[in-house]
Amino acid sequence: MAARNMLWVGLVLLGVLGTQANDPNSAQPHFLIDKFLGPWYSVGLASNASWFLEKKNTLSMCKTTVVPSGDGGLNLTSTFLRKNQCETRVVLLQPTAHPGQYTYHSPHWGSVHSVSVVETNYEEYAMLFSKGLDGPHQDFRMASLYSRTQTPKAELKEDFAAFCKSQGLTEDTIVFLPQPDKCINEQE
Repeated sequence: MAARNMLWVGLVLLGVLGTQANDPNSAQPHFLIDKFLGPWYSVGLASNASWFLEKKNTLSMCKTTVVPSGDGGLNLTSTFLRKNQCETRVVLLQPTAHPGQYTYHSPHWGSVHSVSVVETNYEEYAMLFSKGLDGPHQDFRMASLYSRTQTPKAELKEDFAAFCKSQGLTEDTIVFLPQPDKCINEQE
């Protein structure tokens, strides 16, 4: 259960790559929250977490809808396939003093993670990078590639892989998620 909750948090963390990729704590310059809102598909993930490496080959794409929270943060509602059932989870990212940078408090793990929107063009892709700040998972790192469509361009995948490697994540920690046969399509 704990691994599933952390995995879900990783799936929710939106993402694609950036030119400021060498500093994952650096958010998209002039981040525009209004343009970032709406539906995204998680199409790529990478992490150094052992539970992620154990489960990465069984994961599939999820759909996440991003809406603003009342405090300037982000409310992320994700729908995904788990054990042949559609599940929905909600995560709240708390705002920081810097636009595009957030914190996530994991009640299950008792830990705090920073979450930065590293780069986005708002209409096609976004990349977030998360890392543990406090609690038992301080070494946790995860990069997430999100797309407005279920089929991102090959060059975005290449850029994502390069970003992951620049953050010390190796090729074997990167996964591009297959489309499930249910749970993420508009008509469902």
